[in-house]
Amino acid sequence: MFRIKHLMLLLMMLCSTLIAAAQQKVTGRVTDAAGNGIPGVTIRILQSNRGTIADVNGRYSLDAANGNTLSFSFTGYKTYQVVVNGTTVNVTLQEDYANLDEVVITGLATSVKRSNLANAVATISAKELYGVAPAQTFDAALSGKIPGALITANSGAPGGGISVKMRGVTSIFGNSQPLYVVDGVFISNVSVPAGLNLITAAASAGNPQNQDNPSSRVADLNPDDIENIEILKGASAAAIYGSKAAAGVILITTKKGSSLGRTTVRFRQEVGVNVARKLLGVRQFTEQTAFDLGGATARANFIAARDAGKLYDYEKEMYGEKGLILNTGVSVSGGDERTGFYFSANRKSEEGIIKNSGYLNNALRLNVDHKLTDRISVGLRFAYMNTSADRGLTNNDNNSVTYGVSLATVPQFLELHPDAQGNYPVNPNAANPLETRDKMRNNETTNRFITGGEIRAMLHQNDKTNTKLIVRGGIDFFNLKTEALFPRSLQFMKGGLEGASIQGNTNNLNTNLAGILVNQFMATPDLNFTTSVGATLETSYLDNIISTATNLIPSQSNLDQASNSNLQQFRLKYRDNGIFVQEEVLIMDAITASAGIRFDRSTNNGDYKKYFILPKASLSWNLAKMPFWNIQSINSFKLRAAYGAAGNVAPYGARFLAVTASNTGQQPGSLVDTQYGNENIEQERQNEFEAGLDVSFFNGRLSLEATYYNKKIIDLLLRRNLQPSSGFAQQWVNGGDLQNKGIEIGINALPVNRKNVRWSTTVNFWKNTSEITRLTIPAFPLGAFGNTLGNFFIEQGKSATQIIGTLGTGKGVGVLGNAEPDFQMSFLNDLTLFRDLSLRFMIHWKQGGENINLTEYLSDIFGTSHDYDADANGNGIKDGVDRMTAAGKNEAAIRVQNSSYVRLREIGLYYNIPIRKNRYIQAVNIGASANNWFTITDYKSYDPESSNFGSNTLSTATTRGSTGVSTGVEVTPYPASKRASLHLSVTF
Repeated sequence: MFRIKHLMLLLMMLCSTLIAAAQQKVTGRVTDAAGNGIPGVTIRILQSNRGTIADVNGRYSLDAANGNTLSFSFTGYKTYQVVVNGTTVNVTLQEDYANLDEVVITGLATSVKRSNLANAVATISAKELYGVAPAQTFDAALSGKIPGALITANSGAPGGGISVKMRGVTSIFGNSQPLYVVDGVFISNVSVPAGLNLITAAASAGNPQNQDNPSSRVADLNPDDIENIEILKGASAAAIYGSKAAAGVILITTKKGSSLGRTTVRFRQEVGVNVARKLLGVRQFTEQTAFDLGGATARANFIAARDAGKLYDYEKEMYGEKGLILNTGVSVSGGDERTGFYFSANRKSEEGIIKNSGYLNNALRLNVDHKLTDRISVGLRFAYMNTSADRGLTNNDNNSVTYGVSLATVPQFLELHPDAQGNYPVNPNAANPLETRDKMRNNETTNRFITGGEIRAMLHQNDKTNTKLIVRGGIDFFNLKTEALFPRSLQFMKGGLEGASIQGNTNNLNTNLAGILVNQFMATPDLNFTTSVGATLETSYLDNIISTATNLIPSQSNLDQASNSNLQQFRLKYRDNGIFVQEEVLIMDAITASAGIRFDRSTNNGDYKKYFILPKASLSWNLAKMPFWNIQSINSFKLRAAYGAAGNVAPYGARFLAVTASNTGQQPGSLVDTQYGNENIEQERQNEFEAGLDVSFFNGRLSLEATYYNKKIIDLLLRRNLQPSSGFAQQWVNGGDLQNKGIEIGINALPVNRKNVRWSTTVNFWKNTSEITRLTIPAFPLGAFGNTLGNFFIEQGKSATQIIGTLGTGKGVGVLGNAEPDFQMSFLNDLTLFRDLSLRFMIHWKQGGENINLTEYLSDIFGTSHDYDADANGNGIKDGVDRMTAAGKNEAAIRVQNSSYVRLREIGLYYNIPIRKNRYIQAVNIGASANNWFTITDYKSYDPESSNFGSNTLSTATTRGSTGVSTGVEVTPYPASKRASLHLSVTF
């Protein structure tokens, strides 16, 4: 026995010696075509789990044997493989112009190279997102950059308010905004109203939807922290996210530290100006037109004002401020081969184009990644954001108190300025907009924490297979406080509310947790399997309280300093969970097939125990990787097809019989509401088929991506009217089907690539059409203010975004337009001269699509439109009179206007100042940029992208928030702005 043990020990020592003898230290340098070292390149030994990363100079070292194959990969460069034959291996990587080796996320824990991808997944880098001309907010920076998306602003107010629709209308009343996922954390993008309807009565007449103009919570994110974004536009790509993926998924990855052993500090400073994109102008009165407007009194007032030099441009006074933009940020990143960290701090302040409006955002982020062992790694993501937005009082109202509605009533000769004692004159037709602006306050203040963590453990590993466990979780919590203060000295407070203080407090907590097992099995070098199985859990709890106090004690804002008070509370709580399995097969690095299925359930659905089945499947074949391919000029030719299903859960409370608070004889109680619950309500389901062709020519210098999709939404969540005899008014039902079809085409080219001149260009084209294919309830209007002004109308066999209206007295109702664009295109160009000077710009073209312009209608009513006295059609009648005559004949077409535009979305000129190599400063970059600075459009109001509705406004089963349809309705919005900035960036 003793001899056997010694013999075994001797054999083991001999084997170890032989293995060690076979290994050798291999060193080398990885460079680009110009000979510069590329830091951060990943070098791996194929068919093993060993590797390393190149240092800041592109140098590397690892143990390998002759005959081993080394793989060199880095973002933006083609993967390169070489067989070891000696101790030195130097490599030059070629740029991946077509991004074919870019890794794209295909599941909750898996990814694939773009050259093998079966879906049209849009990717936006940090440079493309925010590196040309910084937009007002993160979501605004997406405009024009996502093929298949329609992005509109429901307000130009600082702090944002953006609607994003992926591949058409996804839902009529359900959620129509995409799911945002930040480093695996599902974040909320709900817009919480401030209770302004008490003042404006905007929702009390033609449209019951909330019109408080709240900001979007996704705007809290600091764009400079983002490394890249992937957009899963439809169910065929996003099906693995189940019942939260019907409107698409936007995956945001923030920056990480490096393993290069060097700490990098970057300082950024932006100084800019924010001005109105366009002012309409005011009507220039004469003695006669003043008389026509208001008789002898108006003429006398005009003459007195003219002679005193007091004819005013009130629009310019209201919207003509030049807002200062300051954006300061610092980031620190670094690490070693076991730990990487990234820390950033940012402060952004922006003054609005309206006095007393503005936006402040303070953000902190810390990302840490650490390898506990060679098999276990952990990651932590922590972000804190504090924002404050003063949004003014704009958009629709029925009390004539918002800025725009008040301005529509004011001729240039009416005196509205305060006297020496600070007393404001009375506007006889509405509120005094100058007084309202100077005295009222409408503020949103948010404190938000987004925290996520991930553990990756290698459970099993050998040369053929490995099994990983990924546990990922996250928390998104924000506290939002809204304060709307209207002192009793305001003109419209007297004899009515006598002052109002509206204060809201909202706590929102979203959590998500996922556990995933991923097995990778290499059956042969040309056959690889990736199997994923996992479970997910998401919860949400929202508590919204709005307290209203009226008849305030002068100069007081406290709720207890009033004689009347009211309290409203809304709480929302739900839990979703899912189980999924997915199989991906890669054959010869050319054919990729995948299939998966997800089972989802939600407490919002009628049967909260029922699992809905959501399958997916895809196939791609890159013929250019096959042995028979011999067309040298075409280096990638991929055919692809994909199918997927996703869901959209029922609104909270749809399955319940609602009750409302009541007080009778000073006894509190509850009364049955007019909504009848539906215990059989189910989620909407979406089935999408997508097919496409991707071709890359001339070593990637020219590439084409073409996609066709057919998206069907079944069991639409709708509200049906009930017979009055039932005692109820409405009930949620699954009452129809909707279809979207479209095409997306992208062309990338590198026409010039020389030592001192480089020009790259990208052209995108996309088009969508929709149709209501089934409707089990009567056709109904939606989202505007009646047929005489233009209205959206949901009708079987017609577009979901059609606009109808009266054709004239006694002529009935007809189709007047469609909010869906005919098509959209974007042109992105990047020109670099002598490596240090770069010019980048993007042009966005939206063709077609109508808006309902009611801003013009209001100023026409009061005779103050800037072009009221013009005669554009040469018929001898003033344009204002023409329009009002048409309105008097119930011709709604006069208000439905084409919103096509060509916009210089962003342009930036940047210069890297050459610096001698030193121990302290690595790089200095200066630049100038402009955002939305130039627009060509025939649209007759402030901005063709604006809309009174559209953000993801908080709504319940018994109250209406925004809908998925009614963007493109304009009622005196906060005007859109354009921005110009100077930039300085220093890297230490």
